[in-house]
Amino acid sequence: MNDFLAQRVVAGATSSFMEHLAASRPDLLPASRSLPADASAIAPHGTTIVACSFAGGVLMAGDRRATMGNVIASRHIEKVFAADRFSVLGIAGTAGIAIDIARLFQVELEHYEKMEGTLLSLEGKATRLGAMIRGNLPLALQGLAVVPLFAGFDLDSGVGRLFSYDVTGGRYEEIEHHSVGSGSVFARGALKKLWRPGLSEDDAVRVAVEALYDAADDDSATGGPDPVRQLWPVVHTVTRAGGRRVGERELAAVAGDVIAARSVAGREA
Repeated sequence: MNDFLAQRVVAGATSSFMEHLAASRPDLLPASRSLPADASAIAPHGTTIVACSFAGGVLMAGDRRATMGNVIASRHIEKVFAADRFSVLGIAGTAGIAIDIARLFQVELEHYEKMEGTLLSLEGKATRLGAMIRGNLPLALQGLAVVPLFAGFDLDSGVGRLFSYDVTGGRYEEIEHHSVGSGSVFARGALKKLWRPGLSEDDAVRVAVEALYDAADDDSATGGPDPVRQLWPVVHTVTRAGGRRVGERELAAVAGDVIAARSVAGREA
């Protein structure tokens, strides 16, 4: 084992793919792009992401809309990704850069596991993501910011945990629930009313869908459930057993119940 470690030191091997890329091909890093001064005006932006804890894990959900000024750039964008088996990442901000950072983060965690033969701790994952966001600061100062949410199941403490970030890479652990993006104020109001301790996984899915529904109701950059196009939020849950993406049929049923309940309430009012 000592010989193996010595060989790695001599070869300059590192468990961080970001460090390897910075040393060998820094031009491939998202922050190394050369972009025009007005790029923020023409780059699609993604919103809104919500996350909450539930009994046995944590959930993250995102709507499917990307906007470019007053134009809907996409109705199908995905903003929530499995980072690895026990963590999930949601992105808000400049869509192209955010997706690149999400993919690079996935490779970072996979590279660490292959090099070290074990999973990086949840704290370690959250710290490395903060460093990646900090690396994007020059572009953020040009208006091309990326603001993620990160969540996962902490195998050491046996609970689901949730982290938010600012554009400088500052990391903050959130308790119970959180939201980011242009519709986050409205989504957070819904989360405060609907979330409660000890939620089941199914109830947490409904809470997230309702929060995104409320955000879409007041924020034009957030897309709500769309029965006509059969478009539903992207929702991931993570427990001790690992992560899963909630199926389309399940989301269609939940969204249908939410829409029906709101329609009845509206008629009664």
